[in-house]
Amino acid sequence: MYNLVSFSGIFILMAFAWALSTDRKVVNWRAVVWGTALQLIFAVVIFVVPAGSKIFLLINDAVVKVLDSATAGTRFLFGRLALPPGTKNELGEESLGFFLAFQALPTVVFFASLMGALYYIGVMPRLIGFFSRLFTRFMKISGAESLCAASNIFVGVESATIIRPHLERMTRSELCTILTAGMATIASSVMALYVFILQRQFPTIAGHLVSASILSAPAAIVMSKLLLPETEKPETLGTDVKPHYEKESTLMESIINGANAGVKLVVGIAALLLALLGIMALVDSLFVGTGTGINTLLGLHVDWSLKGLLGYLFYPFTLIIGVPASDATMIAQMIGERTVLTEVKSYQDLAAALSADTLKDPRSAILAAYALCGFAHIPSLAIFVGGTAALAPKRAGDLSRVGLRALLAATLACLMTAAVAGTFYTQGSILLSK
Repeated sequence: MYNLVSFSGIFILMAFAWALSTDRKVVNWRAVVWGTALQLIFAVVIFVVPAGSKIFLLINDAVVKVLDSATAGTRFLFGRLALPPGTKNELGEESLGFFLAFQALPTVVFFASLMGALYYIGVMPRLIGFFSRLFTRFMKISGAESLCAASNIFVGVESATIIRPHLERMTRSELCTILTAGMATIASSVMALYVFILQRQFPTIAGHLVSASILSAPAAIVMSKLLLPETEKPETLGTDVKPHYEKESTLMESIINGANAGVKLVVGIAALLLALLGIMALVDSLFVGTGTGINTLLGLHVDWSLKGLLGYLFYPFTLIIGVPASDATMIAQMIGERTVLTEVKSYQDLAAALSADTLKDPRSAILAAYALCGFAHIPSLAIFVGGTAALAPKRAGDLSRVGLRALLAATLACLMTAAVAGTFYTQGSILLSK
């Protein structure tokens, strides 16, 4: 039954986006239909076709093995602090527990460096080119936004640099799409962080995150084109666009530059968490203090914490994507929390819920993993708008104006991806079993 709910949720979410559209009469229905179809086709290959499931399980194992290699540097630098809970080092010393700063965040540096190397040897440009051509030809959108959306499957805010020559002349709908694609997906470097957080409780999490990032790219295009349809003629409509990037002179230079970029990313993540967790704790205390008085005065039983209030907001959407009612409140709070505190905190809460065995249905964890897989939060909105505006200063005003709509589109795209995964959820699937 829940699979049918998830399937219906795909179209309910699209209807919700269409209802909030800036111009419902000019929606590019080809992009919507083919974007949805591509997601379902990808999902069938990943979750239903045995060969596809095995390939993605191999990808899961490969990511985990690479992640294990990444810990060599952290163990050398931080010793026992870098040991995951329940493990020992060569000297027989036991782990001191989980430390985000010493165990998870350093993997971002390793993966950023690895991505730099894969760009240099040509692996990433080929993968990005494949998905870009797929989106352009089937959905009939511009080559520039297709290329940026495809790039976001693998990288983050830097994806805008590969279409830098086109940014100044892109339409408002195109700008909305590139922002949406950036916030609806995750970068491969940051994916390593989530894998590290959830791997012990969720052995196949790497496979889920890879599939979620692929599914979310067409979902981002669908939601963006529903919320802000194209009313102009894009310069690169229907044409393939080649990536614009400066290739390093040597492989070692690409590794070094990737590592340096990873360090900046780690510092940025840490700074955001330090600032936001403190600010949200302050806001929480104000809300809870005021709400307690209101509850006492009116005899209510409302959770006035920020997490609780956001949970109320996302509760119906959580039911729509097919999360069982028994777990919907908890998952809704995680999704709502992601909107202000980033997905890092939400994935930590998911890991804690799995460790404490507080989720009553394994389906809930699967759908939460997909719904949370994206940079769809307010801090990321500032980063993507600011980063893209730095590349195209003349479009800063347009980027700011479409930013909130792009954040909404990205949030709906992540929920749509979860609904697609929920449509094909089965207890027996090798990829969809914890």
